[in-house]
Amino acid sequence: MEQRRSPGHDQWFYESQTRPHTQATAPLVPEAAYIEDRFLLGLQQEATALQPLFSRFQPALLAARDISQILLPDNLTISLTHTLTLYDRLSTALTVAQVAGVQRLCNHYSARLNPLPGPDSSRESNNRLTQITQYARQLAMQPALINANSISALDAVGLTEPDIVTLNQLVGFVSYQARVVASLQALMGLPVRWIPGVSPPADADVAFFARDAAWQHAFKPVELRYASADQLAAMTFCQGIEGLDEAVWLLVHDAQALYGWATLHQRIGEHHDEEAALAQATSARILGCQRQFARHAGSQRKALLADIDKAGETQPLIGVSAQLVRMPERFSAAHLQPLLNAGWGTERIFTLLQAVAFASWQDRLWMALGETR
Repeated sequence: MEQRRSPGHDQWFYESQTRPHTQATAPLVPEAAYIEDRFLLGLQQEATALQPLFSRFQPALLAARDISQILLPDNLTISLTHTLTLYDRLSTALTVAQVAGVQRLCNHYSARLNPLPGPDSSRESNNRLTQITQYARQLAMQPALINANSISALDAVGLTEPDIVTLNQLVGFVSYQARVVASLQALMGLPVRWIPGVSPPADADVAFFARDAAWQHAFKPVELRYASADQLAAMTFCQGIEGLDEAVWLLVHDAQALYGWATLHQRIGEHHDEEAALAQATSARILGCQRQFARHAGSQRKALLADIDKAGETQPLIGVSAQLVRMPERFSAAHLQPLLNAGWGTERIFTLLQAVAFASWQDRLWMALGETR
């Protein structure tokens, strides 16, 4: 059968379904593709009152912008070991943005994806993109359900180890970006949408935390003797990052993404404290990350395992963190009010929200790459 390439796609929600047209259908907000800052997506220009905040956190925001260029560049050359195309990556980013429900991200990634040619119409190509989309949606929505079979399914459709690492980094990054954007929109007092009948995925089963399962590689790690110069440089740069440990041997399959992630980790880490640790524990409890929950829960372990919402009533930090992890699209200024009533300033609040957002990325990485069940 003759294989064909579609010049565009005429969909928004289902990335794997395309049909040939002589002209690509225009995206809903075409100008969203040309925003200079592809991390904040124009928020810095709109939020004039938050300029001191942007200046204070500029190192971390610049690092995040750099990662967006690494994972989602304007042009991309594939190889035998790195087979994810730019279409694959932007389709994945749009899937994660839709799960998060943050419209600003959906507009941007939809507009960037629209003019790209989709995969050919062979059964193998359709199955490959469908599997990538299903995996990204599951990891973004309920990472606790990702297991060894999920990784095997990616391998079965031809993804290499570097592809799988890049895919997980991409899902994690857009999850992080969605929560940073939602946080800033809440600080700006922007209205949020509300879709009746839509509820967040269930929190991870408390049974996940009843056993002390050791973290293990989900697939073959990089061997030191075969590591490239870029991989060795990235691993050297990561030395001293607490908790990275054996995960670095998987993450280094994509050395550029690891370097960018580690840079952001260090810059966000400059603002970390006990409050940030509790925020990370809340994220880990909701998503089901045993590794991070064990590290950060501390004295709040029993309360978080028993009832997160009840714990949030006595500790507003937990309630705010839980809302941002579960439903960033509904995160609004009203959710920040308990912290403001307690005397928190804008900088302190954003430090907390940054920690929650980054935890949403990190938890997904650890769970997909090592806590497979």
